[in-house]
This record gives sequence, C-alpha cells and structure tokens, in this order.
Amino acid sequence: MDMKNLKTFHLIVKYGSFIRAAEEMNYAQSTVTMQMQRLESELGVELLERGKTIVLTEAGRLFYEQSLQIMNRLEQLQSNLADIQSGEAGHVRLGVTEPTASYRLPRLLGRFQAIYPKIKLSVDIGSSLNMSEQIRKGELEFALCSAPDLTNGLYFEPLFHEKFVVLLPENHVLTNRSTLAPADFQGHRLLITSATCPYRRKLEMVLKEAGATPLDTMEIGGMTALQHYVEAGLGIALVPEIGLNPIPAGTVARQMEMPIDMSLGLLSRGPEAPLTLAAAKVYSFLQQELGSSGDR
Repeated sequence: MDMKNLKTFHLIVKYGSFIRAAEEMNYAQSTVTMQMQRLESELGVELLERGKTIVLTEAGRLFYEQSLQIMNRLEQLQSNLADIQSGEAGHVRLGVTEPTASYRLPRLLGRFQAIYPKIKLSVDIGSSLNMSEQIRKGELEFALCSAPDLTNGLYFEPLFHEKFVVLLPENHVLTNRSTLAPADFQGHRLLITSATCPYRRKLEMVLKEAGATPLDTMEIGGMTALQHYVEAGLGIALVPEIGLNPIPAGTVARQMEMPIDMSLGLLSRGPEAPLTLAAAKVYSFLQQELGSSGDR
C-alpha cells in the first residue's frame, strides 16, 4: 500500500474535499482523484461516495478508523527520523571515570537534557583503560577520562585538570602541618587505588620524582571509596579535591607543597571516525562547559 495514497485519503476525510486535500498535498486535483482510485482498486472496495459532499461508505469508515493509528505512527516515525537526521534525537552512550562521573557530569547532563530532551543518554562508569577498548569496539561513542596510553590510536582532547589534596583522619599527626610534601608520607600508611588506575600511576610518578622510598600502602579498588577508608582511620590518601565538598566527618584536608593534578578530557576515535550528530552535540556541549569551567 502506497503511504501517499493513504495520507491523501485521510486528508480528504479531514477536510471533506478533494480540492482541500490537493492543496494540502500540493497536488493537482486530478492526482488526488487518481490516488483514490488506486487505493480503492488495491483494497477492492469503494471508500467514498462522491457527490456534492464527500461521504464515507461503510467500508470507508472501517478503513479510516483502523488506519488512523497507522497514520499517527507513520507521522511520529517521520518526525523521529527528522530529529535524528538533524541531531535533535538519538541514543548516545558515553563513558566517564570517577570522580567526574559523580561530581561533575550529573549537573552538566541535566542542563544538556533540558536543551535536547529527545537525545537519550547512557553513561558507563569505569576505568580509562576499559573505556579505550570500548571506544575502539564501537561500544561507546566517546569517553570523559584521563589521558590514555598514546599508543592506543585514539584521539584525546584535554579539557581541565583534576586537583588532588591529602585527606587525613582528624587526629592524625600530620594534621599539624598546613601543607605536605611526599617525604612526609614516610612512616604513615598511604591508601592507594588499583595498579591500573591512572591516578595511582600519577601518584607513583610524583613520589618517584621526589625520591620517596617504598611506603606502607593499602590498595583500595575505587577512587570514590578512599575517603571512607580515611574516615575509618585506616590511613591517609591523595584524593580529588572536588569530592570533598563537604569534607567527610572525622577527616581534614591538606594541600601539597608541590601541587598534584591530572589532565582530563574527551577520548574518541577522532576525525577518521566521525561521531553521530547527536553524539557530536553531547561532545561539543561537554567540550565547551568543561573547557571553560571544569577546573574550578
């Protein structure tokens, strides 16, 4: 069945006129007449009684009522396709690491959805390493994370720096210092993330450059969990400052004498594998928002 013929039929019923239907479709009246003849021939029934007024036959009434839902769905489908074509709709799956996933992204995505309510978003939270692989496989459009291994063939655009501070139990001996240096960690248990975590690699690099000898450490799998272990008195930890608002009860934060931060940004397959229009809107929004204010 030709959908154009079906639409013409519904317009004739709506306006009660072949002429009005032709004007709506920008057709000649003869074209509308021919379309109706084809539709009736295809169905094998007469749908309209022609005369001074247009009247539906019994078969016409049945066909109109039962095809109305088809027309409504078709119009909705055409509207949805137009939205996807313009980037106003679509499904975008992005990855993000902590603490950005918990402390920056919710507010930003709330503002984005207010602007583009028809774009569906799915957020995967994980490590930069895992998300690099997901991007290569096409499972994620892009990710908001730390800089990956430069040999992975992906494109990284740095946007802001995550600042780290030392979190200590409030009764810890080091709280009497206003700032701390890597050498001050000697003799105190340091809580660290897993070996594959970029934050841990950054910390190890800083300690190595400072000439610090091997420390007493306890490995905690998740970045966001560190502060709870500090609160329990199990050690001290370098944690993102953004996650300490407010500072957990029973803990205090101290700045490092030599500031420690990490570059974060957007990871994608780059210009050789363009994003969908909807994903490009999300990417551009985060690029603008985090590039201008993400380091605050």
